[in-house]
This record gives sequence, structure tokens and C-alpha cells, in this order.
Amino acid sequence: MTTFDTVLVANRGEIACRIIRTLQRLGIRSVAVYSDADRGARHVGLADVAVRLGPARAQLSYLDQGAVLAAAAATGAQAIHPGYGFLSENQAFAQACADAGVVFIGPSVHALTVMGDKIRAKKHVGDSGVPVIPGVSLPGQTDEQLTAAAPGVGYPMLIKPSAGGGGKGMVRVDRPGDLAEALVTARRVAAAAFGDDTLLIERFVSTPRHIEVQVLADTHGGVIHLGERECSLQRRHQKVIEEAPSPLLDDATRARIGEAACAAARSVGYAGAGTVEFLVSDAAPGEFFFMEMNTRLQVEHPVTEMITGIDLVEWQVRVAAGERLDHRQEDVVLTGHAIEARVYAENPERGFLPTTGTVLALREATGEGIRVDSALTAGLVVSADYDPMLAKVIAWAPDRAGALARLDRALADTLVLGLRTNVEYLRLLVQDADVAAGRLDTGLIERKLPGLAFRVVDDHVLAAAALFLHRAAWAVPPGADLAWSRPTGWRMGPHVPTRYVLATNATESVTVTVEGSPAGASVSIDGRPALPASLSPARHPEEAFGVEVDGVLRMLSIAEADNGAGLRLWIGGDGFSVDVVHRTGAEILADELAGLGQVAGAAGPDVRTPMPGTVVAVHTESGALVAVGQAILTVEAMKMEHQLTAATAGIVTLTLKPGDLVRLDQIVATVTAAPDPGAPGPDTATVNADKGAPQ
Repeated sequence: MTTFDTVLVANRGEIACRIIRTLQRLGIRSVAVYSDADRGARHVGLADVAVRLGPARAQLSYLDQGAVLAAAAATGAQAIHPGYGFLSENQAFAQACADAGVVFIGPSVHALTVMGDKIRAKKHVGDSGVPVIPGVSLPGQTDEQLTAAAPGVGYPMLIKPSAGGGGKGMVRVDRPGDLAEALVTARRVAAAAFGDDTLLIERFVSTPRHIEVQVLADTHGGVIHLGERECSLQRRHQKVIEEAPSPLLDDATRARIGEAACAAARSVGYAGAGTVEFLVSDAAPGEFFFMEMNTRLQVEHPVTEMITGIDLVEWQVRVAAGERLDHRQEDVVLTGHAIEARVYAENPERGFLPTTGTVLALREATGEGIRVDSALTAGLVVSADYDPMLAKVIAWAPDRAGALARLDRALADTLVLGLRTNVEYLRLLVQDADVAAGRLDTGLIERKLPGLAFRVVDDHVLAAAALFLHRAAWAVPPGADLAWSRPTGWRMGPHVPTRYVLATNATESVTVTVEGSPAGASVSIDGRPALPASLSPARHPEEAFGVEVDGVLRMLSIAEADNGAGLRLWIGGDGFSVDVVHRTGAEILADELAGLGQVAGAAGPDVRTPMPGTVVAVHTESGALVAVGQAILTVEAMKMEHQLTAATAGIVTLTLKPGDLVRLDQIVATVTAAPDPGAPGPDTATVNADKGAPQ
């Protein structure tokens, strides 16, 4: 079937795992590459052989073209599959592969060059008769030139990096006064993400729907499309939930938009799998505008595979080996409906900031119509070095309502303990009435987010945490005296319950008291009347427990980790998870002493980072006077920047510099009240004393 017997996968995470599985099915030897941070990653263990590229930084490993080509040469790989991201749309790498005699599993250098630049691509397809969005897309435009052209485009508008995708560096501008700062931000992010800070601006279409068409082409002139995908559920221009087919399009529009996508592919002699993205007005679904062409495999490709039965990775390999497509357009039949949800390492309740941690417990969904593309394994360390996507949960059913129901159940069955994820948030979206009705647009998530009701740390969770700790204390080593070793609370007078202080976040704690055994206890939370409660291990899975509080039984999974900052308990079930920290008496006393003299309700002096990451910019210096809201420093993690500001005015103290690593909730600066300028200082007092004033 193919001339390749060894293929190197130049990627990581779930996409590397997914490609390797198809290579295994085809009988092709797979080669994985990895950075130091990924030595224990899932894709490394799946492959037939794995080669180290370098340190964790992508520029020194996955983006090091010489190291990737050297790995291919060392392992005898005849072809390289780049997945998506990293080198997948890099024409210089495709050319380097050709020069080295290695097949790049992707389109030609010409197609990458034309379609890899949004400015060039829009002009190219526009000249071919494909409708494009009004805007300014000329190469080499300065900030001044874009600002001068902005009135002709109109507000609101989008600033977009010409060289990249995935929403990185994309900024919406609603007012002329915001344009200058937005251009600076977009250029900085574009340069960091793509090595190219060229920008374009275009009109922002209100209530837009993001619809993309999957194309497949061979090197013999054959081009077909495999239907469209609805990708309108986005947050910050990053897709969250995708489905196929779109609930918006009718058969006639589907045929028209599919042919437009094929025409765009033909115009550059495209070969392999690619995606042509369109913006479609919700009010006029018959009108569509070309946005860009992604010259690679898309993250959301599984939904197309589920409704067509065509393995896109397999056909990427077969086309790269010179085979002709064995499907004609009339052979493509869309069967049923498929929906995908992306699982990210992020905290929705903290503005979706990236999270890190070690996977302590893992359960992934199974069942009819369910597919999970994942890089997760128990014990995996999720760092801040790479994109935060961990897995994709895909559900198929004969109709859209059935696919939504299956996806919701699959997300409820998904458990990841050890770091925060967006699984609960995904369930809330899937259950939304507008989503169920297919009333979608790219702004829907932003409008819905303030009204989403996330579950909080409730009595069941607090009781589970306290009883879990009590269970460990209740266990007695062999030969020990039960009466003196267990926390029974026994006294000559009334029994004294065991006290557990649980921190629910960096600044708030709850006290839970437990009297009795874990299997039959009395639990009081923050002094409220005690309730009967019990904790009993479930038979399967091992980390699950039955937690009963006041006659209500819930199944919860519990895992623990001690990272030196206290014993942290991760508790989850039914698609949600939370973490609490068991606080020691010494920690409680230290906080009480630190809070002496602080006015109740006043903003605290500490500036904490809401996400782990790397300091990329420091905006002031230690000892400077800062105002409320003034930027102090910027932290970056997983390709996202977050600016930390002062909550109170005063004198700032900080010791961090660009490049320093910070932990979640780490104190990165303190702001103390500035001296009252009207109060006499030491010099004034001395002068007055000399004049005979009271000392």
C-alpha cells in the first residue's frame, strides 16, 4: 500500500499518540521525538523508538529543525508527519525535508508559502473568485499604516497575525483609542508564537459562525471535500467544541461552500489533508467569506472521521507516498452527527488561566459512539512549557441531540485529578439551551460565561476531605495500642472531636470537626450542627469512595499529593473536580500573625500569581510607588500572558526578573502603604528638637 516502512512523528501530546496508532494499524514503524520535559510522556511509550531532541523549550527541541531531521536520519525514517502546530505549516522545514531526501507528510512548499500567510492567501483566493472579508491585508504594514487604514475598515475590527492561527495574537478592537495598544500586544504575541510579527486587520462580522471545510487531495489532481465542521463555540478565538455537520447549512449551501473549498485547494495544487475556513453570517447562511486555509491536520479532524469513516491520517500518509484518492465526491456520505470537546489544563473559575500538576488519578470515557484522543496517563507531569490541551472527547450518534447527550455522559465519566481542567465547563456548555438548539455564534461563550453556575466546595466535598484525612489517622500500625493511637476524641469528660482546617483557596479556610470512626462519624462544618457522615471505599475504581452525609450518598474520587506546601487533596466526580489543602497548626498561626494590624475588608498587600509560569516582563522596580491597577509584572504559561496589577496603592517590593519561574498562588510582590507625606519624618523631628520643640 505504501513505500514507507518508518515514519517519524515530529510532535507531542494527543496528536502524536493519534498518528502513531494509525501508523501501527498500517504496519509502519513509528519514531517519536521528545524533549526533556516529555521523557515520560505517553507518545514516547507508544512509539517503536523514541529520540531525544533537547531541553523543554520548544525552540530547543520540537522546533529545532536540525535535531528533527537528524532523528529521522538516525532512525531510517523515510517520511516525517508534523501533526499540527510546531513545524506543520513551516515551509522552510518542508523545504529542508526535501533537501534531506525525507518526505514531508503535508502539502508542497508552494501551497505552504501561499496559504501560510493570511495576507497572501486572502489576495490569492480573492483573485480566484472566492469571497473574502473586507480589510487591509498588505505585507510589511507598520502600526502607523494600519492605524491610517483602520477608518476604511470600520469598527469593530480584528487584528490578526499573518503567519499563524489558533487565535494566538488575535485581538478585537472596538474603539479607535484602543488600536495602538492592541497593535503592540498583537505584534509581541505574533513574534513570540510564530517568529513573524506581520499583522492584518479586517472587519469583525457580528454574530458570525465559524464553519470550515475538510478537503483531501492527491498529487494527481484529485480533490474532494468531506463536508464541513461547525467551530463557532470559541473562547478568545480558540475553538472549544466542534461538530460535524453544521446545524446551520442546508444541502445546497453545503455543496457550494464545499466546492469553494476545493477551488481554493486546486488553486495552489494542494495535496494531502487541509481545511479551508469560512466566516458565515448567522443571519444570512447562504453568504460565506474565506478566512484562511490551514495546510495541515486540524485538532477537530475526528468529527469528520466519525461521520465519513475516512481515516485522515492514513490518507495523508498514502497521498504522501504517491497514491491516488480512491474516493470520488459522490462517494462521500455524511452519516449521523459527531461533536468534539477539547479538554484543557486550565481553570475556568480563574479566567481560564493555564494550570499545571501531576495526574494523580485518571478515568477516561468509553462506550458506544465514544472516542477519546488523549495524551493523559496516571503520573504524567503537565508543565507550563506547551499548549494546555490534554485530550479530546468525541461522541457520535445518528442525530445531533443523541450526540450531545452522549458527549455529556462521556464528560461526566471523565476524571482527571491532580490539576484543574475545563471538564465541568464543557458539560455546562453542552447542556446550554442555545447550544442544544444549534443557535451558535463565535461570541456565544463570552456572553454565557458570566451566567454559568460552577459547582463549589460543598458539604459533601468538605466531609469527604476531612473523613479521608481522618481515615489515614485512624489507621493504626500493627501492634499499636488502639486506645492511644486512634483519634477517637476520648476524654475523661466529654469527647473532643478531631479538628481539620481545609484551605479552599489561597486566602480562605474551613474548619471541619470529626468525631467517631470514618465509617460512622459525626461531622460539623464551621461550627454548624453536626451531621452523620461516613466514608467507605468503593470496589472500583481504587480511588473512589462512597461519601454519605446526612443520608445522602455520593461517589467521589480522592487523591492526595504533598508538594512541600501542605497535603493537597483532589476530589472529583460526575465531571467536576476541586482541590483543598490540609493546613497545619503552624501555618494557621503564621497567617494569623501576618494578619495582625490589617484592616478588615481592606485589600491585602500580597500580589499572587493566579497561574504557574514564567515571568516575561517586569513593569516597575522594587521601592517604586504604584497606584491601584498599575501593572507590576507579566507571567506567561502555555502561550498565554497574564498581567499582574496592584490591588492597593503604595510602595512595591519585588525580587523577580524576566525568566524566573513562579508557582500557582506564589506571592510575587507586596505593596505596603506609603508614608503619609504630612506626617513628620525623622529629619523634621530632629530639626524641631533643635528648636526646642517637644521630642
